[in-house]
Amino acid sequence: MDNWSFSPAECIPFRDVDVIRRCRGIRREDITKHPNPDLRITVLPDSEIEFMWITDVFCRIKTAADEGRRLVMIMPNPWPLYRRVAYLINRFRVDCRNLYTFNMDEYANEHGEIAPESWEFSFAHAFKTFFWAEIDPALRPPEAQVQFPTTKNIGDYGRMIADLGNADICYSGPGWTGHLAFVEPDAPEFAGDLEAWKRMGPRVCTLSPFTLAQNSLHGCFGMSGDLTAVPPKAATIGPAEVIAAHNRIDLHSISIGGSGISWQRLITRLCLHGPVTPRLPGSIHQLLRTDVWISETAAANIESRWDVGY
Repeated sequence: MDNWSFSPAECIPFRDVDVIRRCRGIRREDITKHPNPDLRITVLPDSEIEFMWITDVFCRIKTAADEGRRLVMIMPNPWPLYRRVAYLINRFRVDCRNLYTFNMDEYANEHGEIAPESWEFSFAHAFKTFFWAEIDPALRPPEAQVQFPTTKNIGDYGRMIADLGNADICYSGPGWTGHLAFVEPDAPEFAGDLEAWKRMGPRVCTLSPFTLAQNSLHGCFGMSGDLTAVPPKAATIGPAEVIAAHNRIDLHSISIGGSGISWQRLITRLCLHGPVTPRLPGSIHQLLRTDVWISETAAANIESRWDVGY
């Protein structure tokens, strides 16, 4: 039994053991090195990631307002941090009349019906609550400029962004499967070779069981592993919208309740240093001009911790 071994479970989307072994071994000091000079990878203290994101969002909004130009933003999963951006907008009296936002994704049920804004756990509800409603009415963008995927507009969602000249900035971050927005590596709705996949736009897709598990740990769902609380499908932008964006920031900074436990540690390495493939959707950034911010927790070496044990 000295040669006992096993293959990754069939349900795991990316299973190339040689690539996984190589990426698992990438050390903290080497994680920022990449042959594409336009993929600018930076490791930041965990405590600075939120500050950097808030600052970046606010600075883009204020700069565009000061210059009197339109700003189109593809926004990630809404959370209470948006209130801090709204606070800065109010504090510095930033006129957001030329701001256009597009949520990158939204939950959907088993029939493909996209969650409405009225559902308390919808991303649309969160975005309106934590961001738009927190902005002084005199400064807010018109409500019609705050867009999110709906059953009515999903077929036109990509065109809506393109008609505005494409996104000026797209914020993203990989899920446990390496998904980009909710573009899952094993979703039949995104099946195709790399070139065809890169041209795919918004649609409703099937969520991976791993994404259900990941999101069951979110605060809105009780952080209790309640797999049944997470809808089985989602509406999402496609790779085409990410590629077409004029700027991209990809954040790798999710840990479990702020602890040193991070499911992102391996998928970060696979997306940034593995092959560019639809089986690792976030890997498309390797071909683009993208700023990648990795927390120290996600960048930490992958090694056994027997002081923690099983």
